[in-house]
Amino acid sequence: MGKYEFYWSLLGDVDGGRPHLGREVDVSIYRLMQFTLRDELEKKYGAEDADRVFFQAGKSAGIHFYHNYVKPAQTLDEFVRKTQSVLRDLKIGIFRVESLREDESVVLTVDEDLDCSGLPDLDTEICVYDEGFIAGLMEGFTGLPWTAKEIDCWCTGARTCRFEARAV
Repeated sequence: MGKYEFYWSLLGDVDGGRPHLGREVDVSIYRLMQFTLRDELEKKYGAEDADRVFFQAGKSAGIHFYHNYVKPAQTLDEFVRKTQSVLRDLKIGIFRVESLREDESVVLTVDEDLDCSGLPDLDTEICVYDEGFIAGLMEGFTGLPWTAKEIDCWCTGARTCRFEARAV
């Protein structure tokens, strides 16, 4: 067990702890934490290892998120409907299933993505944490391990984040 091994109650009593400031915080402050943490991980371990850490953290978050915000969901339609609702209510993004493919992969989009919508154009997709988060959501729902890969990103000019997810 690590010093800060994650468990859901570690999130604390936000309402009791922030009676005057509440639950909301500016997106730029979230991004400040995310991108400075990412920068330090890259400096110490390199970009590939930082990607692995961000993916795994996102996956863990997605699994916990499913079990604490979305569950139970008996059908794919119910899973999608509940996930859309909670992601929008929490202002994380606008989630849609774009297509179900014959190879059993799923193409999903997230508009107004918390991580990157509004960022400048870059040479690469940057939503590695989101890839993990989506894989974790899918794993939570199906009980099977999943992977997800961003195939379009706001930062590459797409103006939406698109992911292909598949069971592994």
